[in-house]
Amino acid sequence: MEEIEVFLAVVEAGSQTAAARQLGRSLQSVNRALAALERNVGVELVRRTTRRSLATEAGLAFYHRVKPAFAEISEARLEAANRRVEPSGLLRVAAPVLFGSTHVVPAIADFMARFPRIETDLHVSDRPIDVVADGFDLAVRIRELPDSSLKARRLGELRTVVYGAPGYFARHGRPHHPDDLTDHQCILRRTGPGDTEAWRFQIGGEVKMVQVNGRFRTDNTTAAQAAACHGIGVGYAPFWQIRDRVDDGALEIVLEDFEAPRMPVYAVVPPSAAPPAKTRLFVDLLAGRLKRERL
Repeated sequence: MEEIEVFLAVVEAGSQTAAARQLGRSLQSVNRALAALERNVGVELVRRTTRRSLATEAGLAFYHRVKPAFAEISEARLEAANRRVEPSGLLRVAAPVLFGSTHVVPAIADFMARFPRIETDLHVSDRPIDVVADGFDLAVRIRELPDSSLKARRLGELRTVVYGAPGYFARHGRPHHPDDLTDHQCILRRTGPGDTEAWRFQIGGEVKMVQVNGRFRTDNTTAAQAAACHGIGVGYAPFWQIRDRVDDGALEIVLEDFEAPRMPVYAVVPPSAAPPAKTRLFVDLLAGRLKRERL
């Protein structure tokens, strides 16, 4: 491993002197390591001059083969070392407002109880954040992720449901197809003047948007649930947000056969070679908790 590390540094730095400086080793030890590797391989890997050290054709082919393997081994060694160390220090987490309070905070409480040397800074916001620029160890995101350099782990997936109060359905009937919503009062999210609202469903194997209307509009999730409980109309929201009200009978779910594809929940971390133990262990814990939840 040390000989290969020296070889990679010489090729990338362009000289043995620069490689020695980069590795914090003496020029003599770099020379010895490179010569030993060439003896073991049985071919000249680097052509030396007084100023430059350039990879031979065989050396360049060898470099491209061993570079990714060396990175994998280094990452595995670092991860193994991290597993031996009790996590400590500040863990900075970003999460959406409601999901953070309902699901991330309980996971943090569990994590801090297990590891007393951990401190946590939780940032809750529904606005986009830059994990790297803002200095977060991880962020919880509820959406499909675009391609990026960030590392992501899928934690779970969320149902989105249509719901209403038993009293509302007793007076107005239950919708049996998304198109039936045109005959119902729907609780809408506040948007700009003149905007319409569409709810997402899976109909006949395809994802379709259905336009809905209603007399009550709000920008607050809790207010929407309260409006539904008071019989104002039917609402549309992630199941986990109304689960307790469904369990106590205040709300009922309809149109289950037409629910849209579930929304993924991810943990994203900076694109480092290997996340520190505190981040990796917390993501493991959060994933385990979410698997046991009815989301």
